[in-house]
Amino acid sequence: MSFTDKVKNEAEELSGKAKQAVGRATDNERLVAEGQAQETSAHAKKAGEHVKDAGKDVRDAFS
Repeated sequence: MSFTDKVKNEAEELSGKAKQAVGRATDNERLVAEGQAQETSAHAKKAGEHVKDAGKDVRDAFS
């Protein structure tokens, strides 16, 4: 995973958490849901990158 991808994923996750916090503070359920979706998306992207990195490690082990 490139450094840029890591930073983008972390920023997206933090943005999602912030949206959730603001949504809870303002009693805005839509904003809480958007934040949860954004955070989940960031987690999924991280997981995909980890799988991709693991595949590269396996490939490198056999070469």
